[in-house]
Amino acid sequence: MNASVPFSVSDAAAWTTAPVGESTKYRRGVLGVATGSAAYPGAAVLGVDAAVHTGVGMVRYAGPDRAGDFVLMRRPEVVVGTGRVQAWLVGSGISAGSLGELDPATAEAFRHASDDGVPVVVDAGAIPLVDLGPLAVLTPHAGELAALLDTDRETVEHDPRGSALRAAEQTGSVVLLKGADTHVVTPDGSVDLVASAATPWLAAAGAGDVLGGVLGALVATRAAQGPLTPEDLAHLAATAAVVHGTAARRASDGGPFPMAALIAELPGVVRDLVTTGDALA
Repeated sequence: MNASVPFSVSDAAAWTTAPVGESTKYRRGVLGVATGSAAYPGAAVLGVDAAVHTGVGMVRYAGPDRAGDFVLMRRPEVVVGTGRVQAWLVGSGISAGSLGELDPATAEAFRHASDDGVPVVVDAGAIPLVDLGPLAVLTPHAGELAALLDTDRETVEHDPRGSALRAAEQTGSVVLLKGADTHVVTPDGSVDLVASAATPWLAAAGAGDVLGGVLGALVATRAAQGPLTPEDLAHLAATAAVVHGTAARRASDGGPFPMAALIAELPGVVRDLVTTGDALA
């Protein structure tokens, strides 16, 4: 079996989309977000805030009122409710067993994510609740992937690349396995990437919520230019890992940091990628 291909900062630059003179908020991409819950509204706030800071034309948020209130308090430019989007981000902060256990706004958004025919970034909590397939990108950590594969966490951690490949083949979706080294694979194994841009200080609550927002924004902005393939989605997922990890290193400066500090670094990382093709921490 061949080794994973390292995915660098310069590789990420090629998959980071900048607006042009004729851009509008719609042409820059619209991301639908169905994350968070009454119990975990912070997941919605972090994901939406990260998407806005990564650079998307519009975010539509669909979720419970409590989470929506917090989202609007943080990001008043967000539009609440479903509508036309170029991509969906679903599941962060949600652990319902079925659509019937979700609040009505979230359940409606999940149905749109399954039926709209656009790419969907799927946090592990939503894997049983939306239709998967070649336009889905799953973003589990080792424990969540172990549950999906009906194995134990130690098995996944011992062979993260092989575990990600098995999950991609099983689900028919692109898989991004979070970790110190982030593995991204397509179902057929034709794209097999590893991104190593993170800092150990990134192992903290909320990091996955932020990564979802970054990836959702990157996918929506690229999807606004035309249809995406699973191979495209895999490269965008690896790009999200690089952007996320680079922003974390900048926020860290060798020490701990809150997720808000990571999010504040995202615009600078994206700026450097689209202007210089590099983004040193």
